[in-house]
Amino acid sequence: MYPAALEKGDKIAVTAPSSGVEEQLHMLVHKAKENVENKGFIVKMGETVWTETKSRSAKASIRAKELTQFLEDESVKAIIPPWGGQFSMELLPMIDWNYIKTLPPKWILGYSDVSTILLAYTTITGNASAHGTNFNELSAPKWDELTSKWTDVLGCSKGQDIIQYSSGQYQSSWTKTFANPATGFYFDTETEWKSHTGQKTHEFAGRLLGGVMNTLQTLIGTPYDKVNEFTIKHAQEGVIWYLESVDWSAAEIYRCLWQMKYSGWFKKVNGVLLGRASGYSSTKDFELKDALMNVFGKEIPVIYDADIGHMPPQNILVNGAYSTVTYQDGKGTIRMQYI
Repeated sequence: MYPAALEKGDKIAVTAPSSGVEEQLHMLVHKAKENVENKGFIVKMGETVWTETKSRSAKASIRAKELTQFLEDESVKAIIPPWGGQFSMELLPMIDWNYIKTLPPKWILGYSDVSTILLAYTTITGNASAHGTNFNELSAPKWDELTSKWTDVLGCSKGQDIIQYSSGQYQSSWTKTFANPATGFYFDTETEWKSHTGQKTHEFAGRLLGGVMNTLQTLIGTPYDKVNEFTIKHAQEGVIWYLESVDWSAAEIYRCLWQMKYSGWFKKVNGVLLGRASGYSSTKDFELKDALMNVFGKEIPVIYDADIGHMPPQNILVNGAYSTVTYQDGKGTIRMQYI
């Protein structure tokens, strides 16, 4: 099910299911709030946003309670965490998922550790969720073309579709961004999507599902791993997995993909989008392409260095949306249909 389309005048809640924001960086939240409100939305800040201890915004029970309150608040139309973190999985046992299933679907937007919440929300409830910009990144004085698509993606209704394209350039390092907070991204490298087999063209379709591998891996084998149920439900259409990694070597990426494969996550995969690997390193002469070939072979198309994740900008991808990915000569198009 798709949430109601986000419209100007709607209320957006900000809560921190993983990391909160340290006091010296509160300026990011304030500036993002100002920018989002200038676009015509109302922003409601949760208490968890402003605190950070032991790499958590608050106790898991408090984070789960605030997230649940925003999910059940009829005046809130979307939820956008300030950013990710490390420990959002702690919320999953503290959320009454049977109760959440009874609530109307609601947009949740974010990435990094937020993708743990997104994957669980979509696969457990059957409701769509959006992987993309976090709230603090909206502190930029001007949103880049891909980031700015968040209002369009959340503004689509059931039955509509939206098309996104690969970026022209991406940011290869966060150094300038960290040194100049609330000034936006610093794009310095030409974007080139790549095929793991070297093919010049690909096209594949299916239901989108994914997030950052570092945290999604923690779900495997737990009561909150409902991926197989999702793939069975959409077996006729198949799945497009979108994935990314942070500070992992080729071996670590391979181990994670291998575990996902043998947990059944790729049974109905029609194609894979892999984001630019942030902090990547080879493992001796074992490279990323070796990992991809070992897991997916030549039969499953894999496009890597796509606009997903921690090396911005990134496309806004909707978990559960039926999508068609077209790739040609280093560029890509993603058409999402809310059907």
